[in-house]
Amino acid sequence: MHVKAVTNALPWVAILYVIFRLISSFITTRRNAAKARDLGCEEPPVEKNRWPFGIDSVRRALAADRAQQFPADVLQRFQELGTYTYRYNILGSKNLRTADPKNIQAILATQFNDFDLGPTRRGNFLPMLGDGIFTSDGVYWKHSRAIMRPQFTRDQVSDLDLEETHVQNMMRALEPSTTADGWIEKVDLLPYFFRLTLDSATQFLFGESVNSQLQSAAKSQGNDKSEESREAKFAQAFDTAQMALATRARFMDQYWLYDSWEFRQACGVVHEFVDHFVRLALSKDLRARQQPSPNEPYVFLEALAAETQDPLELRYQLLNLLLAGRDTTASHLGWVFYELSRDPERYKKLRDYILADFGPYDAPHEIIFARLKDCKYLRYVNDEALRLHPVMPFNARYTNKDTTLPCGGGKDGKAPVFVPKGSTCDYGVYVMHRRQDLLFGGKFNGGPRICIGQQFALTEASYVTVRLLQRFDRVEISDAHEVLRHNLTLTNCIANGDKVRMHAA
Repeated sequence: MHVKAVTNALPWVAILYVIFRLISSFITTRRNAAKARDLGCEEPPVEKNRWPFGIDSVRRALAADRAQQFPADVLQRFQELGTYTYRYNILGSKNLRTADPKNIQAILATQFNDFDLGPTRRGNFLPMLGDGIFTSDGVYWKHSRAIMRPQFTRDQVSDLDLEETHVQNMMRALEPSTTADGWIEKVDLLPYFFRLTLDSATQFLFGESVNSQLQSAAKSQGNDKSEESREAKFAQAFDTAQMALATRARFMDQYWLYDSWEFRQACGVVHEFVDHFVRLALSKDLRARQQPSPNEPYVFLEALAAETQDPLELRYQLLNLLLAGRDTTASHLGWVFYELSRDPERYKKLRDYILADFGPYDAPHEIIFARLKDCKYLRYVNDEALRLHPVMPFNARYTNKDTTLPCGGGKDGKAPVFVPKGSTCDYGVYVMHRRQDLLFGGKFNGGPRICIGQQFALTEASYVTVRLLQRFDRVEISDAHEVLRHNLTLTNCIANGDKVRMHAA
């Protein structure tokens, strides 16, 4: 009898809940409209949907993702609306998207305290990245940044001996493809870049490289018949988990709709790999961590373990940095050589500057941090690649209070826009960098969250570029007619790969 009564009551409970939500939404909308008027705000354009809850918008985003044209699709959405700020609906969650530099400056810097990364990003990334510098807000984020920042001193960034080891491993991996006349007829450079940055990042962070470049070369030459190594399994799991996180992100607040056993298993493999090094670092005497021998190579994990001995915090901070240290630099190198391979005149011009400043490949001189920064044409190449192909083309923040953005409202787009607490604000530097009415601006976000590893990333990318241009006097595109595609996971890399032919000097 009791069960029957409960069963009969359920439809009424559901109806009452829907009525409550409708009334609550109506009251909130009226309150927000009144507050917006008081603040002199006007509404921006709204992306129209054919289906309820913006389901068609989600389908369009996922289709663009499958076609590897997501950045182009977002750019097209802005063009269809004829604006640089608009509201849109994803599965019932109302969001704001902007490519206006004034709004982006407000989000990142001048109104920084009004915005967090928010619960959506944290919830999405949590299974893989846990609580780290790229998933946290408030006090914990400040704590994370405080213990991370000292590890990126100029001394650590400018130590390029480690980088040369991994560059040489890459060169050795490329050698078997070289013909008698010095040509490598067709090679995809992108996997070499990803292996190089993974190897250098793991050595810098853990004190031990996964040596993926050497393992891959041995496999491809048939010299390694062994089972897949722990390091290779880690690299594969790292990629699998990232792809899942990127797909989950397309669902915004409903990221939890996409989950799988494969994703969770990949996270477990990644965690176990990092935990091995954490255990080794924590087993080392505390005094040795705080005062390492002058002759010992710098190991990020050991320096961090002198600040905190929490194994989970160490795991997640390392994973946050590994993601940034590997993917951003490798993706950027891919775009640099994508552009240079299509422009032989500028390739030669950059190579001439490099040879004048740093000498030939077999007798290089002073390829050091300060001189890499002073090589202006190399800096211009990096800047232009980052303008055209930012490694973080889209990002988002979450409002922790009612706030406003400086522009985007009204018919002319010049009125401020009211943004209620709990809104997601996407910003697209990929779109902003393509505005012909603007000069190119920042490359690594801005404000208090500006990338602490930017010098590390640019130094590594510049060093690898210098060594490759010293070694090869020509790099030519192998397929000029292939349509450009984007592999947009947590960073933006070229999905086509860097398929080129190269001639050794």
